[in-house]
Amino acid sequence: MCETFDLQGGNAGMAERKLAKSLAYESVDEAIFGFAKRPVTCGHGVTVGGGEVLPEVNFTLPPMPIRDETLPEVRQRFREMVTRILQRAVHLGQEALVLEFEQLYEMTRNPDWGAIITSDIKKVMDEFNQKHGLRTALRVTVADIRDEERPPKMRTGVPTEKMLQAFELCADAGADILSIESTGGKEVSDRALVEGDIDGLIFALAVLAPRDMEFLWGQIVDIANRHGVVAGGDTACGFANTAMQLAHQGLIPKVLAAVMRLACAPRSLVAVEMGATGPLKDCGYENPVIKFITGVPISMEGKSSACAHSSPLGNIAAAVCDLWSNESVQDVRLLGGFAPEVFTEILIYDCRLMNTALKNGQGKCLRDLLVESDRFRDPQALMLDLTVMHEAAKRIVANGDDYHRTVEMAKLAVKTIQDAINDGKLSLPERELRWLAMISEAIQVLPSSAEQLTERATVVWGDTFIPSEYGL
Repeated sequence: MCETFDLQGGNAGMAERKLAKSLAYESVDEAIFGFAKRPVTCGHGVTVGGGEVLPEVNFTLPPMPIRDETLPEVRQRFREMVTRILQRAVHLGQEALVLEFEQLYEMTRNPDWGAIITSDIKKVMDEFNQKHGLRTALRVTVADIRDEERPPKMRTGVPTEKMLQAFELCADAGADILSIESTGGKEVSDRALVEGDIDGLIFALAVLAPRDMEFLWGQIVDIANRHGVVAGGDTACGFANTAMQLAHQGLIPKVLAAVMRLACAPRSLVAVEMGATGPLKDCGYENPVIKFITGVPISMEGKSSACAHSSPLGNIAAAVCDLWSNESVQDVRLLGGFAPEVFTEILIYDCRLMNTALKNGQGKCLRDLLVESDRFRDPQALMLDLTVMHEAAKRIVANGDDYHRTVEMAKLAVKTIQDAINDGKLSLPERELRWLAMISEAIQVLPSSAEQLTERATVVWGDTFIPSEYGL
């Protein structure tokens, strides 16, 4: 059973969404890594956000077929991965950590497979708890398989049924925390990104995505409540992190990726407004905004997730984290052991430094150094400056609907970048400056309401999404 704090003061599984209207953190200086205003306890007595930063280890298979006939091998591989991870943790004297089982598409398409592997993993964790007193909790992240077909069916059809069944079965099989990287609106966002279409991006993030989040998280919270587990949270990985990787490859401007970074915060907040309690998921770089608003604990990733992808957010991402993650690493052999256990060690040492800083009264100093080391090196890193994140939080709670919240985030992103350029703190090439001007102009001429944008966007994007699947 898991102890959680309900933001709405009632049952966490309430069907009605409760819009956040105030801040949990009135000032930036209140927030620091390892502490959350509303910590969560789950698994074998693991408290997230209770005064220390804990590692969250994400591990996955090497390239291999996942079929009925290979399932025994897949199960054995997961058992071995978890055993090696926990052995390394015991060896290093780590007392508590979180494991994330991020399902591959095949495991959600076949919910029984995901549940069996969940049970296998939890049994190994139970054994280490009994033998070594190692406190662990298991996050299961179900894959959003609805996006496999385009235009996707977000509320009806077999993929939705299987995905919800996967949550149900994994909650019953031993998951302590339920999460997802949901994709509502991604069918529009993907094309709008490569076309630099601000109308399309705002429509995806401010109209489609929140509607899907309300539908989906109402279901997930209900499942979590019935099974006595934690409804963790969502992430805008499919939106802002897609933009980050496209920018890394030079396919879109960095300033557009930066705008996406802030603009995703309102849609991810919806999970908590529907009853999720955190810990929010690691690849949601928008998580500090949500922590400032709600006080829920958050997982973050940065330098130690380079095994999964490059990012300009290596240090700054840790500034107010409660869990510190490697994102995901394949089970391949390195000189120091298999990769998941190697990255377990890296995370443990990262967390040890942060926790030692807290104990020695140097936590805020380290926090500020983490921010300072990154923030003016890339416009995307600038979005994670705690003052920017806190301002974003203030603007979100000051607006009462998803559309105006999202537009305000886009405006704040542009203003923040422009101010840093004007102050001589951020230098960008001419191409990026031209794009910044175009983005700014496009934001200024956005319609005054979601209804007007929907009408306009439907003409352009009508063949890309199915309105009824979003309740439109």
